[in-house]
Amino acid sequence: MAEKLALPLLLPTPPPPAKPLFPNPNTLQHIIFNENSSSSPPSNHRLSSQGHQILQTLIDPSFDSNRFDEVLPHLFEQHTSSPLSWDILAIIKGLGFNNKFDLALSVFDWVRSRHDCVSLLHGSVIAVIVSILGRMGRVSHAASLLHNLESEGVEIDVYGYTSLITAYANNKRYKEALKVFSKMKEVGCEPNLITFNAVLNVYGKMGMPWTKIIALVQDMKSHGLAPDLCTYNTLISCCRAGSLYEEALDIFEEIKLAGLTPDMVTYNALLDVYGKSRRPKEAMEVLKQMESNGFCPSIVTYNSLISAYVRGGLLEEAMELKTQMGEKGIRPDVYTYTTLLSGFVNARKQEFAMEAFEEMRAAGCKPNICTFNALIKMYGDRGKFEEMQKVFKEIKVCKCSPDIVTWNTLLAVFGQNGLNSEVSGVFEEMKRAGFVPERDTFNTLISAYGRCGSFDQAMAAYKRMLEAGVAPGLSTYNAVLAVLARGGLWEQCEKVLAEMKDGGCKPNEVTYSCLLHAYVNGKEVERMNALAEEIYSGAIKAHAVLLKTLVLVNSKAYLLAETERAFLEIRKRGISADITILNAMLSIYGKKKMVSKINEILSFIYKSGLTVSLATYNSLMYMYSRSENFQKSERILREILEKGVDPDIVSYNIVIYAYCRNGMMEEAKRIFKEMKYPAPFPDVVTYNTFVATYASNSMFVEAIDVVQYMIKQGCKPNKSTYNSIVDWYCKLNLRDEAFNFVQTLGNLDPRVSEEEKSRLLERIAKKWSQVDS
Repeated sequence: MAEKLALPLLLPTPPPPAKPLFPNPNTLQHIIFNENSSSSPPSNHRLSSQGHQILQTLIDPSFDSNRFDEVLPHLFEQHTSSPLSWDILAIIKGLGFNNKFDLALSVFDWVRSRHDCVSLLHGSVIAVIVSILGRMGRVSHAASLLHNLESEGVEIDVYGYTSLITAYANNKRYKEALKVFSKMKEVGCEPNLITFNAVLNVYGKMGMPWTKIIALVQDMKSHGLAPDLCTYNTLISCCRAGSLYEEALDIFEEIKLAGLTPDMVTYNALLDVYGKSRRPKEAMEVLKQMESNGFCPSIVTYNSLISAYVRGGLLEEAMELKTQMGEKGIRPDVYTYTTLLSGFVNARKQEFAMEAFEEMRAAGCKPNICTFNALIKMYGDRGKFEEMQKVFKEIKVCKCSPDIVTWNTLLAVFGQNGLNSEVSGVFEEMKRAGFVPERDTFNTLISAYGRCGSFDQAMAAYKRMLEAGVAPGLSTYNAVLAVLARGGLWEQCEKVLAEMKDGGCKPNEVTYSCLLHAYVNGKEVERMNALAEEIYSGAIKAHAVLLKTLVLVNSKAYLLAETERAFLEIRKRGISADITILNAMLSIYGKKKMVSKINEILSFIYKSGLTVSLATYNSLMYMYSRSENFQKSERILREILEKGVDPDIVSYNIVIYAYCRNGMMEEAKRIFKEMKYPAPFPDVVTYNTFVATYASNSMFVEAIDVVQYMIKQGCKPNKSTYNSIVDWYCKLNLRDEAFNFVQTLGNLDPRVSEEEKSRLLERIAKKWSQVDS
């Protein structure tokens, strides 16, 4: 931890400054409106009797705004200027507290319009008005107001600027918030602790690199300001974006070293970081410590805990926590149910997801936009676009509005279904709806294009993000790495890794997992093994995610000994082997036709009480499809259909391959005919299996007919499609037919490029030269 503690957060407490207008600062919103109080606003004690009477008149529901000019002049009947300024402040605060925002603005404008009253608009009044405008979503109006006041010679103090920073942050306009921070320093307005806490919050929301966050703390200390509990709590929250649970724990310990006492916000923030980091055990330890220190867990606490278990894939334990909540008299809310719903959606357990949704409605919890987003993802993941469309329409029926996550979810859904044009269409529709793409949107767009195989578009989205001035974060780099890894572009991955380190962005397990996938897809086994040794030695900290990735990549590379080593390392470290890892073991044993080992893994799955997934069945089907007992692959397909499990495209492709491989084309075509709604539609792999089989049997007319049919169905041929045909022409010494096929390819596929035809001609020439030699 030495490198993280090289810039210590602790400082001797500076001399107390002059008494501020807002004593004991924590957050500006609390100071201005005392939002945690259910009683009358604390400013009432400063009101004169005349001011109190005016405030009561204004907040009376029967007050007629046409009488406004009759009421306010009474303020000036018995005042010197100092008490009058406090009356104006207290009235505006009181109106804001009672959500009478328009009246508060009217009071401010009325005072401002009087030529003799500009001096009454001191910093506190301006700060309150800016905060009110921020709560109304009128941040641009607030910024214009400050600019106009400056033009009129009114001095804007630290509280006015800080209110604008907070208003921008609350409206998710983070870049503008940072511009205000820069401006106030330029004009010589010294930021205070509230300012730095507000900017720290912005940094956290933007997912700034940890080095920049620490640099901001150092800047704060250079102004003679020591962190308070709000600072530390905000710092812990900043750790969430990068899953920096170790740093969060360090800060938690520093709180106690600073002589401060963690509060509920502290514990809940730490729980939230552990939840994002998928560390449910550590989250549970925080709960125990929290209770031992006299804090009763709240709904926020349990929601963070449930999130930790859900993210860790421990759905049964998450459900037990929900039961525990009820036993302690805490009613689950919409966030509780939506977290569980999302967990079941991600685990592809639709029936449990719908049970959670129905239970939520029965409990009287109204769905929010997060609930609808989870349902959109559920139907989208399964390719049920009609149901997804119904959910989208229901959003408006329930008086919700699509948010940026809704659009991001649609981008992700279409991306994972390989629907390139739909991804682009959703992105354009999102912009037409007035949503400005933010970092998460660009991350999703990069991933979506990557899943569609559109490498150039993914990189173009990354470039567009940089041009828009959106700083890449850990999730961005990981999204780019995942796209590069999919193409086996390991050299570019290494460059991105160096770039993110230079930018102060700390790589995590996902980063190195992407690098491992890049090596395996690029067939760089030596580099993959070298990175694995760094992980085993501890040079790179390895937890569950990274070790499980080692099992997956070694299995994919058919490296049996290395796969077993990674699996044994997982067992040795006490990490639970989930179904994904066990499926990888099944896969490699299946490829090696090690039936006894497969039976061992299956036995382990059943004894562990794990739910057999579709990937489990697919691994078994794959093994049988390559064996003499190949027809068993279809029997497994029928079995999973009877169990209510929806096969995916891989399932059908395996069975088709089994029959094609054994020359049973009629059986293969029978399975092909089943591939219509609700089954997955044929993809390029499906068609290529038929093309390759026909070509290998000298049935070129049939192979070309398949290509023609797939094009009509909107499925674009890839390199493998045409390689199969020209390769078999060459193997059968049909050189002229091969050249003729390529030269007339435009008639078959009007969208084929000249580059593709040139590639195929070079391939034919190369293969023919090998035959001649």
